[in-house]
Amino acid sequence: MRRRILFLSVGMTTLVVLAFAVPLVLLMRSTTANESKERARYRAEAVAYYVGDRDNSADDITAYIQGLSKDEPGTISVRLPDGTTLGDPPPGGVSAPKPLPADYGDDDRKGPPQLGDVDYRPIDGGMAVEVAVGTPQGPASVCLFLTVDELYDGLTPRLLILIGGSLAVLLLSIVGAELVSRRLARPLEETASTAERLAKGDIDARAPTTGPAEVAKVGAALNGLADRIDEVIAVEREAVADLSHRLRTPLTALRLHVEALPDRERAEELNTQVTSLERTLTAVISAARRPQREGRVPHCDAVEVTRNRAAFWEPLFEDQGRELALDLPEPPAMVRSSAEDLGAALDALVENVVAHTPDGTPARITLTREQTVVRIAVADKGSGIPLGAGERGRSDRGSTGLGLDIARRYAEATGGHLTIHANEVVLTLAVP
Repeated sequence: MRRRILFLSVGMTTLVVLAFAVPLVLLMRSTTANESKERARYRAEAVAYYVGDRDNSADDITAYIQGLSKDEPGTISVRLPDGTTLGDPPPGGVSAPKPLPADYGDDDRKGPPQLGDVDYRPIDGGMAVEVAVGTPQGPASVCLFLTVDELYDGLTPRLLILIGGSLAVLLLSIVGAELVSRRLARPLEETASTAERLAKGDIDARAPTTGPAEVAKVGAALNGLADRIDEVIAVEREAVADLSHRLRTPLTALRLHVEALPDRERAEELNTQVTSLERTLTAVISAARRPQREGRVPHCDAVEVTRNRAAFWEPLFEDQGRELALDLPEPPAMVRSSAEDLGAALDALVENVVAHTPDGTPARITLTREQTVVRIAVADKGSGIPLGAGERGRSDRGSTGLGLDIARRYAEATGGHLTIHANEVVLTLAVP
């Protein structure tokens, strides 16, 4: 969105600048040419007055026009009444002087020379400014030729100022668009981040309700949805816990009836099943009550849990002549899981090693921490895990085949995954 706002602002500003800049460039070009022609007219008329003075000879006129050409742009040439051309004529030569409005040849005339109308004649490579002047010998013609570069001399600085102003306007539009887009995008980005946290199970996450009214309305709606989800989850867990507690009453009655059976062997067998059912109900109640104890998003130190579970299995490994090596980092490695669930998953993986490898087979547990995940690898020196062993209920060694599936389901429930190799199982867990 920020990029689109920026492109839209810059595009509209560019169109506006071009809409004003193109006519301004044409106007500057025309103005510069008119100013150059006006200056050329003044110089041509000055030369014409000098030529019309009866006291100036051809040599004087030549020296005069050469002096003017040194300091000012353009080349000056004069066509005398007898057809002689003084100075550097333009391409095509100097035109014959146009007839003057009145006869001019009286030697007794006094006053300034009489000038004709100024004629602007475009020729190849530039423009000629010509003016006729009366002399005692007849009409003469003065021509001042300007090349294209001389005609538009002074246009470049003006264009540079216009370009600089246009770039400044574009820069201001970029800065303004960036400020506006940030003001619009920041609340939306925070709202999206809140939605991602909610998707990961952080029900306490809330979106900001600042910024424009429409954006604030989205944040408020998301917060209302989060509150409703929190209420639904709480009610659901309470219902599960209450239902589990209600089941304890018939379970107790069932236990009393079992104990009253005359067949003691059969009673013991049934009592064992009742005890297993009671433990299952206790686990369900504990899971339902867990958010009240650990918060909506449980977390634990994977290093500590792994070390504790290794200590639990160490006596059995010693009895079977196995070596259990640990490769754990020193700093804590927090994962988005409860210690109880992580311990159960690790027990399933270690138990898989004990159940499916011969006595004396060493094993190693390695924990590595990356930026967004924690990996726990359980490896052994056995014959290898068969293909498809991670599928629920599948085993080729007489077991239930549920151990790896339990670990896989746990990893996926916490935002991670389980990877099975020939002699290694890697549990990838998300960090909080």
